Amino acid sequence: MLLPEPLEPGLYIVATPIGNLGDMSPRAAETLCRVGLIAAEDTRVTAKLLRHIGSTRPMTPYHDHNADQARPRLIERMRSEAVALVSDAGTPLISDPGFKLVRDARAAGIAVTTLPGPCAAIAALTLAGLPTDRFLFAGFLPSKPGARAAAIDELKGIRATLVFYESGPRLGAALAALAEGLGPRPAAVTREISKRFEEAVDGDLATLAARYADAGPKGEICIVVGPPGDAPAATADDLDTALRRALASAPLKTAVAEVASALGLPRKQVYARALELSGR
Repeated sequence: MLLPEPLEPGLYIVATPIGNLGDMSPRAAETLCRVGLIAAEDTRVTAKLLRHIGSTRPMTPYHDHNADQARPRLIERMRSEAVALVSDAGTPLISDPGFKLVRDARAAGIAVTTLPGPCAAIAALTLAGLPTDRFLFAGFLPSKPGARAAAIDELKGIRATLVFYESGPRLGAALAALAEGLGPRPAAVTREISKRFEEAVDGDLATLAARYADAGPKGEICIVVGPPGDAPAATADDLDTALRRALASAPLKTAVAEVASALGLPRKQVYARALELSGR
């Protein structure tokens, strides 16, 4: 049996299925059959995929706990052979330490090639029925209540759809914290994407928190939260307060530009009021 021709040396970032093995692209499968080495988050998980596509290429672990030690060795291997980076499922670098490997490979002058494919965060957006023109992937929320509340507070003013990864046992607590911190926003809980029991349950955050309060479902989970509603219009008092603060530290034109942008008001209106407040 002839072995497949090896690829050019470098780093190959290979997206793998998040559930359905039929989502493996022909290009990704071919690459995993031709590289010299596969850096995998969990070699036991990747071994099942390699059996499915008929690859016998060697693997080495690359994950949060060994990344700093493994990275220099991988960079050296890339100088003379092709090395693929895969995660357990989906696109590498999304919630894993892969970006440091890419960064160091580029710094060493090594070619980096990406093979795009499945990503749970993007797939969840397509299922949720929420705005997708602007979104933020926020990863996993902290597990401790105080840190989780602080993280949510940082996100509440972002005018975009939010996407989180979560596990079943933590889902109820995460949804309750989101409902408390973000209010009655529309949201969706998606799980088992591309698998037999794929599911997307929508509702406002409080309703979803109540639904999953007792026990979270099995499987990989994404929470998608809609953006905040339109901010209330600035009042005359808001305008005066903002202008006085800005005029205390900036020239008139600069202060007007800053306040008009911050409050979403016409510059002409802000300029006229700034002249009145400054006595001009």
